[in-house]
Amino acid sequence: MNWFDQIDGYCERTDFTYWSEPLNALTNLAFILAALLLWRRSAGVPMARVLCGILFAIGVGSFLFHTHATIWASLADVLPIGIFILVYLFVVNRDMVPMGHWYAVFATALFIPYAAVLVPILNQFPFIRISNFYWSVPILLCVYALILRRKPGIARGFLLGAGMLCLSITIRSLDEILCDMIPIGTHFMWHVLNGVMLGWMIHVYTRHMLATGSTGR
Repeated sequence: MNWFDQIDGYCERTDFTYWSEPLNALTNLAFILAALLLWRRSAGVPMARVLCGILFAIGVGSFLFHTHATIWASLADVLPIGIFILVYLFVVNRDMVPMGHWYAVFATALFIPYAAVLVPILNQFPFIRISNFYWSVPILLCVYALILRRKPGIARGFLLGAGMLCLSITIRSLDEILCDMIPIGTHFMWHVLNGVMLGWMIHVYTRHMLATGSTGR
């Protein structure tokens, strides 16, 4: 594998110059701005600030991918997303369900076989297949909303997050399909909506921790 092999995976990109995806690159500011805003609002909640740091890294990594468009940059794009999912799932299990530390670690690790089983099923549906892995996240949010239905503030927050993510995944999946009609593509809207959605999910966690007096964790 050549880490510098280039990837053309988005409608907006027409060549391999640095700024061939200006909208896709610049809209990563949504992640960075959300991270900075939530950082200010999450004082006293250490894991919320960890999530803000990861969200900032998502913005930087995605910017690198949509400018350099190489294999190494694609890893810089996807790794922070995967880390965010696992860390958020851990704090949900530990602090919102809640459960003991090692039980939370084990429950978080179950995401890997969960996704491994679900993604091949999602691949059976042509449109869903385009963003197959990402659909596993709103489905899981709905499952947790059901588990936490006795905590309506959290459950509603998760369902709203799942709804926003379903919309953004749909928009992401339409990028190549609508390319002839919309030459700039739709991927940039995925960035904007995801910046809002991930910021919202950090807010839901922070709000719970502050409301329950569980700061310092």
